[in-house]
Amino acid sequence: MTVSALVEANITRLHYGEHFKVGTIAAQLKVHPDVVRRVLGLLPEPTGERTARCPTLFPYAGFIADTLQTYPKLCSTRLYDMLCERSYEGSPRTVRRYVQGVRPKPAAQVFLRLQVLPAEQAQVDWGYLGKVAVPGGTRALWVFVMVLAYSRALWAELVFDLSVHSLRRSLVRAAEYFGGCTRQWLFDNPKTVVIERHQGEARFHPLLLELSGSLRVQTRLCNVRAPWEKGRVERAVRYLKDRFFAGRTIYDIASGNQQLLDFLNQIPPERPHPDFSDRTVAQVLAEEQPLLLRLPDPLPCTDQVLSVAVDKTAFVRFDRNLYSVPPAFAHKTLTLCASDTDVRLLDAGTQVADYNRQWGIKQILENPHHREEILLLKERARAPKGRDRLRQSVPNIDELFVQWLLAGRNVGSLTMRTL
Repeated sequence: MTVSALVEANITRLHYGEHFKVGTIAAQLKVHPDVVRRVLGLLPEPTGERTARCPTLFPYAGFIADTLQTYPKLCSTRLYDMLCERSYEGSPRTVRRYVQGVRPKPAAQVFLRLQVLPAEQAQVDWGYLGKVAVPGGTRALWVFVMVLAYSRALWAELVFDLSVHSLRRSLVRAAEYFGGCTRQWLFDNPKTVVIERHQGEARFHPLLLELSGSLRVQTRLCNVRAPWEKGRVERAVRYLKDRFFAGRTIYDIASGNQQLLDFLNQIPPERPHPDFSDRTVAQVLAEEQPLLLRLPDPLPCTDQVLSVAVDKTAFVRFDRNLYSVPPAFAHKTLTLCASDTDVRLLDAGTQVADYNRQWGIKQILENPHHREEILLLKERARAPKGRDRLRQSVPNIDELFVQWLLAGRNVGSLTMRTL
């Protein structure tokens, strides 16, 4: 039990000044006798009593100590199984209680304070915001965040997609927002960034390397399970969740991004800088911006390009939705170019269809003209073969067919008689 400094002073005064006994002091101050003993230094030092309470483990104490020294995080149940293989007959609870007292404590980790140069590094991460209702179901909503390590300036946008194509779009937009690029991008270890990693070597995603080469930026990775190495962006994600997203419901990603952009332009730049308390983030950013790498003109294209097969109904499937194309391209292969706002379908460089990108699920986007073309083809296919033979002999006989139809006559019977 923890008591105030005043109670500790009274315990010391009553014991050494008035010579009260421990029980008398505890009754007078309404505290537990062990509290009085602890303040007076009368409690015995721990001497391994826990081991003495486990006599069944005495023969295995050396084995347990050596095993925990080699594997300090080994769970007690696994250790119990190992002891049972060595003729131990006690209970798992006894092993668990014993291990709690003898397990070696991990050494405290020491962190190195780093000072980043202006325009040297930008840290990148995502934050999960929950599920958002979309047509046909729900999608996970994320916020992409980039922080300039020196000035602490941040940029963010809402995204539904965590693919490398979404990452490329966000990186280019962040570079446009800041007016340039830092010399280095620092990432965590997601699959959209690093395809494979072994010890200190990593294989980056080729599309990310292509973008970093175009912008002349070096890509770097944090160590595995070491989020503190990009602590600036980790704090920025938490700052946005507490300051912007708390108590706010996002109904539409476009309006949500507009609200987020208005917030980023107004509030974060006026924060005091953590290292330069006499200046704001905006003032330090103004000092850093001239040192950023200049952006190429034009900027790299960030559209997702892939080949798609057109099915027998003249639709292509993309991102769990269907998009229609002219029926002439059924059973063929087209090129799809997609951004986060539109989807274009090309045939040898010629655009055959264009849509606003649908972020719903299992949605069917159909151009009315494409349906009309299919219906026209089907109507011609249903025309009887006898009429085709009459058309070859009498080019204008369709007018007679119409008159028969308007007069309520049996067109099939009259066609056979005419043949």
